[in-house]
Amino acid sequence: MAKLLSDTKDQKSVFRQVFWAAGFGWLFDAMDVGLLSFILVALRKEWGLTAQEAGLLGSVNLIGMTIGAAFGGYLADKIGRRPVFLLTLVFFGVFSFGSAFASGFGSMLILRFLMGLGLGAELPVAATLVNEFAPPDKKGRIVVLLESFWAVGWIIAAVLSYFVIPPLGWRAAVMIGAIPVLFAFWVRRAVPESPQFGRTNNRQIKLKALFTTYKRETIALWAVWFAIAFSYYGMFLWLPSVLVDKGFSMIQSFRYVLLMTLSQLPGYFAAAYFVEKWGRKTTLSLFLISSGGMAIGFGLSQSISMLLITGSLLSFFNLGAWGALYAYTPENYPTEIRGVGSGFAAGFGRIGSVIAPFLVGALVQKDLDYASIFSIFAAVIVLGSGILIIFGKETKVRRF
Repeated sequence: MAKLLSDTKDQKSVFRQVFWAAGFGWLFDAMDVGLLSFILVALRKEWGLTAQEAGLLGSVNLIGMTIGAAFGGYLADKIGRRPVFLLTLVFFGVFSFGSAFASGFGSMLILRFLMGLGLGAELPVAATLVNEFAPPDKKGRIVVLLESFWAVGWIIAAVLSYFVIPPLGWRAAVMIGAIPVLFAFWVRRAVPESPQFGRTNNRQIKLKALFTTYKRETIALWAVWFAIAFSYYGMFLWLPSVLVDKGFSMIQSFRYVLLMTLSQLPGYFAAAYFVEKWGRKTTLSLFLISSGGMAIGFGLSQSISMLLITGSLLSFFNLGAWGALYAYTPENYPTEIRGVGSGFAAGFGRIGSVIAPFLVGALVQKDLDYASIFSIFAAVIVLGSGILIIFGKETKVRRF
């Protein structure tokens, strides 16, 4: 009896270690993506970038994430979750710090692409690892709470940008943001391999199963991942720039985006509660559709109060949907293809995230109003939600 209690205690201790190690890495990744949205404002002034070039800078990072997500998921099923979990953070951290020394647009493009490879590979692998360590009756809630570290990272990025970029410049903000990655790597060294991966002897990755046995799951996941990544990266990477284009100063836009970003945390917490109460699919669908409605509202807003209200609700619902999606995705596949299934879904979604920032830049260049641009995001979100409702399966009680 004493041995059983000791084993249970040890399992809880290991789970906490895995959760916090993944969470800190997620936080630092979010800081970097968040910082990009703020430094784009500064780079457009310093380097004289056009809106299209700024959009390309956002997109190239996401091209790297697209490739990294698929490749990282494949490696996680082939060689293990832990080694990929460790190496992706190192890869990301090195090039993140290096981007502070970019000499111009071309070198920044290359560095952002390489950073994207590491970031894209890490996120689905971290979610899979935490999912496999989490208690069975709390998996959904735990993975959503893991995703909430993303909101904390964005909030820190907004604070850092507000206080550091105006007096010290964007390079100082990037350097400060990259240093804590060293701490995350130190924490991760003690993370063990997933017990579920250890029990799986067959290392033949059967990609065909994604499109045969699990065809419905794959259709639903790929559609939702595309819709949410397209809308999120198109809208949130451009938020500070949108506010500047609406007539606010750089410092004002940073302050308002910080206020909107604060709504992300309650969005995650609400999703963490409802994925266990309503189920993954229902929660994800409702948060996505609400996000689409707020996208239209934000695009139409002109006054400060309406921008803050609709922008905050957009943050609440969109990031809550992200949390539900990360909880939902790995539960659709068995252990032997969980990493690659999650990675390929995320990778397909990143195609949307590649297209969106560049598309916004191109549309802004053509003087299309933001109401029309944000309506495009809303339409894609509704379409993705419809496919999820038709093809998606509830996974709350599904156990592989």
